[in-house]
Amino acid sequence: MSPEIESVVASRYSAAAEAVEPALCCPVDYDTRYLKAIPQEVIDRDYGCGDPSRYVHDGETVLDLGSGGGKICFIASQVVGPSGRVIGVDMNDKMLTLARESQSAVVKNIGYDNVKFLKGRIQDLAIDRDKVDEFLKAKPISDEVSLREFESHISKMRREAPMIADNSIDVVVSNCVLNLVDTHEKAQLFEEIFRVLRIGGRAVISDIVSDREIPDHLQKDPDLWSGCISGAFQDTDFLNAFTSAGFYATEMVVLQREPWQVVEGIEFRSATVIAYKPDLSEPSDEALDEAEPCMVIYRGPFAAARDEFGTEYWRAEPAEVDRRTFERIANGPYADQFVCIESDGKQRIKQPRSLPVATKCC
Repeated sequence: MSPEIESVVASRYSAAAEAVEPALCCPVDYDTRYLKAIPQEVIDRDYGCGDPSRYVHDGETVLDLGSGGGKICFIASQVVGPSGRVIGVDMNDKMLTLARESQSAVVKNIGYDNVKFLKGRIQDLAIDRDKVDEFLKAKPISDEVSLREFESHISKMRREAPMIADNSIDVVVSNCVLNLVDTHEKAQLFEEIFRVLRIGGRAVISDIVSDREIPDHLQKDPDLWSGCISGAFQDTDFLNAFTSAGFYATEMVVLQREPWQVVEGIEFRSATVIAYKPDLSEPSDEALDEAEPCMVIYRGPFAAARDEFGTEYWRAEPAEVDRRTFERIANGPYADQFVCIESDGKQRIKQPRSLPVATKCC
């Protein structure tokens, strides 16, 4: 991202923290139960395109990337309850001020405080930018020596006291913010999401996607970039970015039927993706020797399915798998699609979750 575009993005969202800008909004139906506790100025200055908080559960630790005025954080805080925790990360000072100043009202309305807002770049979750500001006020960079001291401080912070620690988050959410990150830093962004999630944790990301590749001249337009257009992922690239970072069971749970905007014939619409962090650690030789094979049976409805690890499962045909694959299927997002049978032949079949009954055809 050029300095010009970065400056336009920062300025536009700073202004949007103080006055409502409808052009940044994509219509979203939020659960009204949770909106009652949130100040109206936060609701008015929400610039999202989806509702990832719908996929958050009681007691979880949630990280919101690009938390803005705090709306998704304040909703999630009510969903996770007093035993859960919510962290919002944003780089815009005026948005952070809006969120932090609104927090006391939300706490008063719900009866507990489980949210904190941090200043940071979402593609570099190790560095707390409030602490960087404090350091620079005390020791401004004036020469080569002070520059090296600053660089050493940043390196130590990243190594010894990262803002968001490895494997510390149950759910990473984001609402229409990833598209604002520089194209060359997007891979690092997904690596950071993967780093901070616990094994078995998930990313729930709502963002704008395009149906075709965005040409260079649109990517260089500061207004279109800050308006969530120029930096949008192409729909297939959005899902592939999760897989490339190591996620599995990636699913596009929401995709707008009608485009939100059309620019030069390119359709832009809202999408929400869920992806899970697998256990990639190598089992010990002893564990491998002691582990007995298990069996899984793919229920359907497709004739066959292949997971991100290259294993194929044919409908109704028993497949022998190792213990790790068995656990990943039995206790993960694939569970409803398989019958899992232990090595002794005794079935461990969990009742599938009930799907909502359609009352009207699409």
